[in-house]
Amino acid sequence: MQRMPLLLFDLDNTLLPRDAAYLAWAQDFLEDHHLPADDVNWFATIDGGGYVPRSTVLGAAKHRYGLDHSLEFLLAHYRRGINSHIHCPPSHIAALRSARAAGWTLGIVSNGGTRPQLEKIRRTGLVPLVDGWVISEEARYLKPDPRIFEIAAQRCGVQLTRDWTSHAWMVGDHAPADIAGAEVAGLRSVWLHHGRPWVEPSYRPTLSATGLPEAVGLVLTARNAPTLRPRSHAGVRPQLPSFAIAPVDTSSVGVATS
Repeated sequence: MQRMPLLLFDLDNTLLPRDAAYLAWAQDFLEDHHLPADDVNWFATIDGGGYVPRSTVLGAAKHRYGLDHSLEFLLAHYRRGINSHIHCPPSHIAALRSARAAGWTLGIVSNGGTRPQLEKIRRTGLVPLVDGWVISEEARYLKPDPRIFEIAAQRCGVQLTRDWTSHAWMVGDHAPADIAGAEVAGLRSVWLHHGRPWVEPSYRPTLSATGLPEAVGLVLTARNAPTLRPRSHAGVRPQLPSFAIAPVDTSSVGVATS
C-alpha cells in the first residue's frame, strides 16, 4: 500500500509575503492621513512581524497621531488594506503545482484568526492548490501543539497511522511555531530563514532555505523523501471550516495576528 507524502505550509511569510503587504498598508495609512512617509519604519518596528496584537499596533498609532477614529474603524481599514495588497507570488504557485504533480498532498497550518486567514487563502487563489487547511482559532489548537498538525493531516485526507509523520514535512518561517511544532509532532521541517541566523539551541530544522520555491525543491529531492507516482487532484476541494466553533483567547500567546 502506497503512503501519501504530506507537505504542510505556514501561511504568513511562507506561502504569502505578509510583511510586504503590511508595509504597503502602512504606506497607504500614512498617505491617507497626511503623515510623514518615513514613519513606515515606526510601523515596521511595532508590528513584530505580525505577532503583536492589532489592537496594540493600531492603539499605539491612534495615540501617536492623535487620531479620532475608533479602534474598530482602524481595524477595518487595516483588514481592507492588507488584503488588497496580499498575493501569492507566481514562483510560489509554480512550486505548489510542482509538488502536487510529483504526488504530494499539500496543506496549510496557520496560527491566527479564522476569518482573516481564511480570507487570505481565498483571495490569493490558494484554495485549488491545496488539499486542506487548519487555522488555530477554529481548531482550538495553536502551533506548536502537535494536535494542530494532526488535524491538518486528517483534513488533507491522510490517515493517522503509527508512522504517518515519517512521510510528512512542515515548511515555515517562524521557529517557535513552525519548526518546534514540527519537531514535537515528529515531522521533518524546512525553515525559511529570510536572511536570519538560527538562534534556537534546543532544536533545529531538518533543512533551511531562502524562500518557498527552494524549500519545496529541497523536500522533493531529499534523499529520504517518499516518492509516489504523480496522481490527479482534479476536482479536489477542501471543506471550509465552520464559524460555529467558539474562538480561543489568543491575546496572551504568540499568535500571528496578520
